[in-house]
Amino acid sequence: MRRLTLRRAPGRPLERLSAGRSTRPTRAARPARPVRLLAATAAATVLALTASGCVTVHGELALMPPATQSEAAQALADFTAAYNAADKAHDPALVAGRVTGPLGEINQAGLRARAVTSPGGNPNHRPLELSDARFVLPRKAGWPRWFLADTDPNLDTDEGAGDQRWLVVFVRNGPQQLWEAAHLVIMSPSQVPEFAEEDGYAVPVAANTDTLAVAPADLGKEYVSYLQDGQPGPYAAGPHTTLLREQRQKGAKRPGLATQYLDRVADQGDFAPLGLRTKDGSAFVFFATRFFERQTAAPGYRPKVDPDIKALLTGEVKNTVTKEWVSNQAVLVKPTGTDRDGVTIKARLQGVVGAQGS
Repeated sequence: MRRLTLRRAPGRPLERLSAGRSTRPTRAARPARPVRLLAATAAATVLALTASGCVTVHGELALMPPATQSEAAQALADFTAAYNAADKAHDPALVAGRVTGPLGEINQAGLRARAVTSPGGNPNHRPLELSDARFVLPRKAGWPRWFLADTDPNLDTDEGAGDQRWLVVFVRNGPQQLWEAAHLVIMSPSQVPEFAEEDGYAVPVAANTDTLAVAPADLGKEYVSYLQDGQPGPYAAGPHTTLLREQRQKGAKRPGLATQYLDRVADQGDFAPLGLRTKDGSAFVFFATRFFERQTAAPGYRPKVDPDIKALLTGEVKNTVTKEWVSNQAVLVKPTGTDRDGVTIKARLQGVVGAQGS
């Protein structure tokens, strides 16, 4: 899997991109500072369909790579070009055919919001560049097919954060369809694992495999359960588990404002989990969840609503606003038999995709 380079143009601050947020851990082992992600800020096997390891679609039984290196590079170039056009114009339609799944929902909501708050387009637009691309190509039978692009962005998300990698998962559901970006997480180069290979290609992980501490199909359920009740489970302590719950509890009751959270699994269609085997026998898996954040003000008061959230609002805020978020996680799952900390969240990206006033 050799590295290719995609060049576009100089970078732009990520804060200006959209309503999404990257929650990559920092050196200080604290919850990552939220950042706006992607104004134009898969599935693995597809994992939900490939528990048996083979799918027959139109008679296709052979294990096939999803794309050639040049085809993968073209998919990345097409996504980047569409992203830049949509970000410049604040027009979600310009990139709608190149995004799907959790990234697509976050991206499209962010652009719709910016089209309201800045209807003349993005005056601060600076084109995105994704270079030093390494394409991780897993073989599988039938459709859908997918691959991972490990890239070097020209956008800094955090002052002093140092080098970062954008990991973008592309999915294609049939020979006549376009490659679409379904997942995105932001990591330091040292966090990107070494992927296992067979005959020069990456090895996908089945949804219901019994070789891992938690099967990819169960990751969303286990994560939602932990966030809701806090009971010990397979997830290791860290910014996206223990510290996230502490943040929620601290903000649950403030003078004049109560906040409630409701988490849901999101694993259907292009939201299905996607996993790759790593050289040490673990797996690197992308999965998504959805959560609702309800803020209720004391009688006579209204919750404050950010302009980007207000742009997505339906209903009238009298004393309550409910925000709907999509959260995209990348986790390292240890082999079966691991007694503790079987799952570690390496990166998380989230964004508001809707809001309701009442």
